[in-house]
Amino acid sequence: MAIIDIRNLSFSYPTQESKAIDDITLSIKEGEFILICGKTGCGKSTLIRQLKTEIAPFGEKEGEIYYNNVPLEDLHNKNSIDIGYVMQNPDNQIVTDKVWHELAFGLENLGVKTSIIRRRVAEMASFFGIESWFRKDVTSLSGGQKQLLNLASIMVMNPKVLILDEPTSQLDPIAARDFINTLYKINRELALTIILVEHRLEEVFPLADKVLVLDKGRKLIYDSPEKVGQNLNDLSEHSIIYGFPTPIRVYNACDTDDKCPLTIREGSRWLSNNFKNYRKKIEKPLSSNISSTILELKDVWFRYKRDLPDVLRGVSLQVKEGEILSILGGNGSGKTTTLNIISGISSPYRGKVLVHGKKISDYKSKDLYHNNMAVLPQNPQTLFVKNQVEKEFDEIKKMMKFSDEDARGKISNIADKLDIQHLFKMHPYDLSGGEQQKVALAKILLLNPKIILFDEPTKGLDGYSKKVLGSIMKELQKSNVTIIMVSHDIEFSAEYSDRCALFFDGNIVSEDEPVTFFSGNNFYTTAANKMSRHIFENSITSEDVIDLCQQNQKEYMI
Repeated sequence: MAIIDIRNLSFSYPTQESKAIDDITLSIKEGEFILICGKTGCGKSTLIRQLKTEIAPFGEKEGEIYYNNVPLEDLHNKNSIDIGYVMQNPDNQIVTDKVWHELAFGLENLGVKTSIIRRRVAEMASFFGIESWFRKDVTSLSGGQKQLLNLASIMVMNPKVLILDEPTSQLDPIAARDFINTLYKINRELALTIILVEHRLEEVFPLADKVLVLDKGRKLIYDSPEKVGQNLNDLSEHSIIYGFPTPIRVYNACDTDDKCPLTIREGSRWLSNNFKNYRKKIEKPLSSNISSTILELKDVWFRYKRDLPDVLRGVSLQVKEGEILSILGGNGSGKTTTLNIISGISSPYRGKVLVHGKKISDYKSKDLYHNNMAVLPQNPQTLFVKNQVEKEFDEIKKMMKFSDEDARGKISNIADKLDIQHLFKMHPYDLSGGEQQKVALAKILLLNPKIILFDEPTKGLDGYSKKVLGSIMKELQKSNVTIIMVSHDIEFSAEYSDRCALFFDGNIVSEDEPVTFFSGNNFYTTAANKMSRHIFENSITSEDVIDLCQQNQKEYMI
């Protein structure tokens, strides 16, 4: 029996000519795990928000949505209880100060008896392993703990359907995998219907019962993961293919008769069955970057309050001019704090920060940021000050004193690269998370910086948009722009970085070039490396594995 029926659903935002979602019809059975994926801005978030009437966007809607054969609009308060929703940013959903109170808050608002509240909260805290931090302040939690708390706070309400909008976008790889496994456990043990929007597909794709692929608001395909993977080449005209899991992408790039692998284990077996290691290694030239040091941290220590423990413990780091450096590590390890130190937002109580050989404290704000350093924060909304995207660029135009003609040329060039021209008339807060990220990036690039600090720049971006961002970074590098990037996106860091550094316990414990760095790790490494390391030596990206497979096929033919 279908728990949700969507019939000929279309939706348009005010003042927009094109439809955000266009004539979508699909049926979701009770207990199914549904994965929704697609290009940034394709309508994923708009679609799932239609299923939660309290947060449905304002605009023109056509078509019908039925929940257990009842029109969604007729459910009233039952909709808020039966259909749970977990947002992308965990901080946007937490409303109380303590973990235990957050778990009880929803039930308290429904007027549930205290004895029942205590029983349900205890059950969920035990199920999710929250006992050890049950009485903590929510501000003290890591990103992964906050998102787990949001999930538990929804589950304590006993929903029938759980909707999640990119819940792992701000989590490190290990925390993200644990969160996805928790969702799978809930789905299998409680038969809970789950609808998940996600860009990080490596872990979740094999777990889904069905995959919905959207493009420009329209349904491209709605089928099992096996059938979607087997027929990926049918989507070759759509940029969504760049975001699919590594085993699927490699399989569709090679000519074999086997069944399409979905997991790392299946991909590893498929490689062993179909390829010999005639060519087992791609020769990658080591970086010949011998440029001068543009930024340096010397024995930096930092804590947020005198009575709190140190967040940074003797961090030392040198960054060369024109280098792309990725800083990796778990949530709460000190990565974002390091960016704040580098940008002058926070000051260490011990150690030095040098920019162009000069102490950062000796810079005036104007000299530090104009044509010198720019920061793209983790939350792009902090950069938005106007009610329309194009007005955001007018702000930069005035700041940089561009002429009208010069400004038009620069804005048009950046907007074309990032594919955001169609967003100019929209309010920044009406955009999807990925679209907000691209608009914020455009503002940063207009500042003409010599050093760019990125905090999770690929958050909310689809695979193709990541490629666009990567190409922009490489173009900037040709002009000797230095990029320091904090990221949980291992695949992106492996492909575009010159050097990677691993943060742990407030310090850098390892740094090396991507091939060496990722080839020696078990968890902080790419899906491509995990899948192929038994047969190929230094393959760390999907393109590396595809290249070696194709070379070996040619060698075998000879």
